[in-house]
Amino acid sequence: MADTVQYRLERMSDELDDLERRGLFTRAELAEVVRRRRDFEFRLRRHSPRKADFLDYIAYLLRVDALRDLRKRAIIRATPNPTHSDEDNDTNEDGKKRKKRKKKWAKSISDFAGVLRVLDVYRMATVRFKGDLDLWFRYLEFCRQKGHGRMKQVMAQAIRYHPKVPGLWMYAAAWEFDQNLNVAAARALMQSGLRSCPESEDMWIEYLRMELTYLNKLKARKVALGEDVKTLQKSTDDSGQWKEENKELFMSLDEQGDSPKESGLEDVALEDKEDLFWQQGVLIIRTIYHGAMEALPSSLTLRKKILDILNSVELAHSEELRLEVMDDLKKDFSHNEDYWDWLARLQLSDSTNSSTLNKKEAVLNKLNKSIQVYDEAVRKLPTSKMYSLYANFWLGVVFSDREDSISLFRDADFDASEFTSAILQVFENAESCGCLSEDLACQYVSLCLKLGRSEEAPERLEEAKNLAEKLCSGPLSQAANLWNLRASIEIKSLATATGSASFSEENLSSLFDLFNIVLPKLSITKAEGLWHTAMKLFSHEKIYFEKLVKCAMLSLSSAGGSDCGASVSSAFIGWVLQKDGIKQARKMYKNFWLYRAPVLSSSSSA
Repeated sequence: MADTVQYRLERMSDELDDLERRGLFTRAELAEVVRRRRDFEFRLRRHSPRKADFLDYIAYLLRVDALRDLRKRAIIRATPNPTHSDEDNDTNEDGKKRKKRKKKWAKSISDFAGVLRVLDVYRMATVRFKGDLDLWFRYLEFCRQKGHGRMKQVMAQAIRYHPKVPGLWMYAAAWEFDQNLNVAAARALMQSGLRSCPESEDMWIEYLRMELTYLNKLKARKVALGEDVKTLQKSTDDSGQWKEENKELFMSLDEQGDSPKESGLEDVALEDKEDLFWQQGVLIIRTIYHGAMEALPSSLTLRKKILDILNSVELAHSEELRLEVMDDLKKDFSHNEDYWDWLARLQLSDSTNSSTLNKKEAVLNKLNKSIQVYDEAVRKLPTSKMYSLYANFWLGVVFSDREDSISLFRDADFDASEFTSAILQVFENAESCGCLSEDLACQYVSLCLKLGRSEEAPERLEEAKNLAEKLCSGPLSQAANLWNLRASIEIKSLATATGSASFSEENLSSLFDLFNIVLPKLSITKAEGLWHTAMKLFSHEKIYFEKLVKCAMLSLSSAGGSDCGASVSSAFIGWVLQKDGIKQARKMYKNFWLYRAPVLSSSSSA
């Protein structure tokens, strides 16, 4: 190992001599550089070098090279330029000084050695850690930044070791396309990558974008050459008027003048040529689209991305391709709720006939289109998820403070009461179809609390209370979240009616009866929130709290001694510890232990 390190250090002698000869480093500084490099070389040669050893060595080499470049620039700036103001100066002497200065700062071994040594360390690191993608990308990025010719070799090695990584194929194709300006090589790399990774959505999208970028470059070239009829052809009226005003600048070469027929033929030829160009472009997109559909027939996200790209370009027959994509989406994903949700929200970005309407009418027109799509969706696909997506859409329209609110309606002059009946109708339809899930039911009840004016709060609270009671007594009788919401509404309703946070004996009895109905029939895992609400409510009512403890023990015994009731039993012990002290808490712990319901270790230590 020592011989190998010594050999590598001896190979640095020419570089170090050049640095000293140019005055960039002193002998003492070079001795320190050699010492540090020796330490790093020994670290790389040990039995199990770490990735951090290679990266630290590379970072040190880059810092030294940056310091060398900085000192070189400073010395060049400090060197005075030869003056030419004095005509009596000897021109031969000035020429000798200029040549001497140029020779002194000509490219030498020290200008290249730093980069070559970093590349060598990267090579050793990738040999040692072939599977580290981060290391390969660091290696590639360094080659790209330095413009080194080893870039192609490194890319080939990385792809050979990792042929199933789409990012490497895309990186290599992007470098060939943007840096090396080799479109054919970039296309070949993308096609090879798609054969290796046919299920990568990102690769299909990047391939499509690359081809469109290439078309745009060809378009710009045609514009520069004056071949683009659509963008460069002037209006015939303007050109005729300008020619009439400046007719003295023209000299007719044909007595019969310009032939309108011949001019028309030239225009038709140019238009046909341009149409052929854009037809080839749409043919490329169509080919990529069909290839992507064969590779990923069940990917809705990929088709949406392709459609977004199509909407951002203008090509011949692109509208036909858009319609084809939309038809394929409807045919393949009409059973998918996410497709209908996306299609309905897509109507909000439709600008058809919006220019003739004012802002509010245009927004309402888009909203009606979205509602029509959702109505069709729930007719064809009456599921809980579909109704949930429909309801979330309405909530995003009405309530601007939600995270998923629709930006189009934030600044619009709308009142939520305008859509109250439509929103409630969605929930009622879901209930009548048997598609009202637990989450949807909770949204339904919460919506009743929010809708309406502030002075209608008591009526809304009573309406939400009755609705929650009806839903809890139906098919959703096992919905713990709905019961929790109902309990909070009952507590709020009693507090509003009495005007006080303390409850009478009658109110406490009615609330305990409510908890006594639901807690025994729900598993203790699902009803944890209800248990904590009940404990907080009855913590200062000894009689009801003891009844609650007995109910909890029965629920824990029915759980079969599993650890699902640990949080509930721990909470009970915590309440008793705060209220009655450590002795009662230990007693309750022993009672819970009899039912084999584990509690938290902190309670055990207490």
